[in-house]
Amino acid sequence: MRWLALAIFLPGIVLANDTTFAETVDFVRDVRPILQKYCYECHAGDVRKSGLRLDVRSEAMKGGELYGESILAGKPEESPLLQFIADEDADLQMPPEGAAPTSTEIATLKRWIEQGAAWPDGVDEVKLTNPGDHWSFRPIERSVPPVVTRADWPRNPIDLFVLARLESKELSPSEDAPRRDWLRRVTFDLIGLPPTQQEWIEFRDDDREDAYQRVVDRLLDSPRYGERWAQHWLDVVRYADTHGFEVNTERPNAWPYRDYVIEALNQDVPYNQFIREQLAGDTLNADAATGFLVTASVLLPGQIGKDEASKRLARQDSIDEIVTNIGTSFLGMTIHCARCHNHKFDPISQRDYYEMQAFVSGVEYQDRKFEIPLGDMQRDQLQRWTQRQHELTMLLGRAAPLADSTSLRPMVNSYENIDRFTPVRTRQVRFQVKATNRYEPCIDELEVFNIEGVNVALAEHGTKLTASGSNVSPNRHELRLINDGNYGNSSSWMSNEVGGGWVAVEFAEPQLIEQVVWGRDRQGKFSDRLAMEYTIEVRDENGTWKSVADSTNRHPFDPQKNSHAPLDVNTIAEGEQSQIRKMLHEKEMLAKKLSQLDGSRSVFAGTFREPDEIRILGRGSPEMPKERVSPAVPDLLGTTILSNDAPEVQRRLALADWIVSENNPLTSRVMVNRIWQGHFGMGLVETSNDLGHNGVPPSHPELLDWLSAEFIQSGWSMKHMHRLIVLSSTYRQSSSFHPAAAEVDTDNRLLWRYPPQRLMGEVIRDSILSINENLNLEMGGPGFSLFDKRGGLSGFSPIESFEKDGLRRMIYSHRVRRERDPVFGAFDSPDYGQSTPRRRESTTSIQALNLFNSSFVLEQSRSLAERLKNQHADVPLQVEAVYQRVLLRPPTPQEQKEATTLVDQHGLDSLCRVLFNSNEFLFIR
Repeated sequence: MRWLALAIFLPGIVLANDTTFAETVDFVRDVRPILQKYCYECHAGDVRKSGLRLDVRSEAMKGGELYGESILAGKPEESPLLQFIADEDADLQMPPEGAAPTSTEIATLKRWIEQGAAWPDGVDEVKLTNPGDHWSFRPIERSVPPVVTRADWPRNPIDLFVLARLESKELSPSEDAPRRDWLRRVTFDLIGLPPTQQEWIEFRDDDREDAYQRVVDRLLDSPRYGERWAQHWLDVVRYADTHGFEVNTERPNAWPYRDYVIEALNQDVPYNQFIREQLAGDTLNADAATGFLVTASVLLPGQIGKDEASKRLARQDSIDEIVTNIGTSFLGMTIHCARCHNHKFDPISQRDYYEMQAFVSGVEYQDRKFEIPLGDMQRDQLQRWTQRQHELTMLLGRAAPLADSTSLRPMVNSYENIDRFTPVRTRQVRFQVKATNRYEPCIDELEVFNIEGVNVALAEHGTKLTASGSNVSPNRHELRLINDGNYGNSSSWMSNEVGGGWVAVEFAEPQLIEQVVWGRDRQGKFSDRLAMEYTIEVRDENGTWKSVADSTNRHPFDPQKNSHAPLDVNTIAEGEQSQIRKMLHEKEMLAKKLSQLDGSRSVFAGTFREPDEIRILGRGSPEMPKERVSPAVPDLLGTTILSNDAPEVQRRLALADWIVSENNPLTSRVMVNRIWQGHFGMGLVETSNDLGHNGVPPSHPELLDWLSAEFIQSGWSMKHMHRLIVLSSTYRQSSSFHPAAAEVDTDNRLLWRYPPQRLMGEVIRDSILSINENLNLEMGGPGFSLFDKRGGLSGFSPIESFEKDGLRRMIYSHRVRRERDPVFGAFDSPDYGQSTPRRRESTTSIQALNLFNSSFVLEQSRSLAERLKNQHADVPLQVEAVYQRVLLRPPTPQEQKEATTLVDQHGLDSLCRVLFNSNEFLFIR
């Protein structure tokens, strides 16, 4: 009876069948059979429920995750193992099902613990290996390149390592790829676009020894390089432009992080600095980089329950996402698997996990305002966008009625106003404010255009400024800002007189002017301080001020009808209305982009506060807190420990310093493996997000270590690693299939040929546009939409026809979590909900159907066909031109014959569709 089991805890009671009470219990003879019978099913080998393992002494004594040590020598009443077996009222009665231990067996276990729980050495069921003695945790050793028998093939040390492995299996590398194949391969790899016909001709005819090197240098210097390789990184860190979860609300200010990554890669920011900036960019003049910390899905305040338990759980989830990102992206480790229990495979304890949490426990997820210094890319964009906006202002101004016209004029607008008048020669223009809708008048930019369309009021033309008085604050509302070429409240002039004031510009020499353009805030954020009554005056040669325009020709300002349009389109000739509307729309879009490049803007990035108190949580539940922990790195990998009162920023800096330490063997291994994967389709380690025990061992461990050491020695230069790889003989091999080699190495892990790869979905789309010369190469800024909505629950209708912004590279699209692009998403694009370390390559019918029948491909096929028909009148020449454009080669005689027939019967656009669907176009060989 089970009640007899309780008798063993009562002094003085002797069990009738216990005739050897004083006899010493032997573990092998008496105890292990009991554990094998009742416990091993759930607590031995790879099955360790609740983290408890009872077939190995060290693990059994350590206990599981719920109650600490399971066996306390000499204290049976305090040993959880015995309590769970002997007490039928225990919280976790064991075993939960099946036959229960007999009273004799329970008594044996009790006596064994009383006698000191002796467990002799060498009698474990298995011998545990040291989990820390794993290849990825060992220090990096710069291996000496091996000696090979074939001296004519290697071009750099990479080839020595690869050739040595091939020779060990009696395999040989493939012959060099044809020049055309190599050029397509390296161009797609480095910039994600096809080479042009001119680039192919120049490379084909280049007989210099460094011809290949010149191509690689050109590609790495291209701004397209950052766009291509940023895609790989954004896949890993789960970047998207919506928040995810059920509501999937738009995250409109996430894009500065994407632009930061592109810019950093183009500038070849050292990888150790790249990591520091993403963890602590707010201290390193790279604030947008901290968008890394918050790239994952996140619950918004309205989606979190109002009770305290729900808030605690949501906060835990948000910190967990950060630790997950750091662990997988930088370290190639699944540290987050230790949230609820010790890691099942790697030597990461639950304590290690929560100590990692303590480094980032002061990070929040939300939009915030901050200053971002413009990089080269943003400065170039700013210049182009501003120039185009000035051009549109001048063109639109010519459509405005003259100041003395009786035609209907638009209302006074806080956004932008055009005052056009009969051309007049003058050297000075004065804007006189007589009344405002509120407070002191404010003007963000005063533009004066001459008859040649030049804004002669700009400071760069030597124009001088005077004013009645300015309401100045540092770097804001100063007089100099009224003609600096920048729009918005933060770059505006403000009078110091409530409801009035004046500002005047004086040109370096007399100008024949015809329009003045001005606005309160062309970023559309403010509508107060607007000039309601005003006069625009010019000074004649006698020094007399004469009015050329005023507010009487306009309707009064109406805040309910504050359109951004500076013109009333209905007053314009019907034949010109369509063109005017297009220009107005383009100008409004430019204004939005320019506002995003304002020095002060909203971004979804890390925000920082006093760190939370972090405790180990039982089963990962915030409702089961245990002891408090301090910021510390996993015991396996270092000794970085901070006190609990360490400031928030010090924590992130310490974490970054540890990650990029040369003593950390994971960081460089992980990144060079990602770079290798980007070129060969698979890394030297197949599981590029997991270099731990559950990952796949490297195919070339010595090569991986040599590359890792070279990466560090090069100053963590990613471009240096690209050069090494793509200029190697290993990379230059053809992709020809050799049956004999495949019998030995079916998966080509030894690299006896270059592995053919299908283009990513984004690259296919970008390449079609590039071939057609329709690709918009404008960089940066908010993404263009692929759907009719930018976030929400469901019902995303795809946009089928694109122009202007929609023809930019696909990395600049607005990414909606869980919604792939309807055409190119079929090519295994991620859904941005989880980290995607490597995109799989599937082959499905929907891919072919999309590429042959989608509106996008149909439009682009027609566009290419029209372009080539305008260049070539004869069908045979058109056919050859299509092949040269898409495949960089002329058609074979058989292809020429069949393609000509196809064009005669179905049109040139059908041939374009066929080639866009061809494997020769879609695969890198």
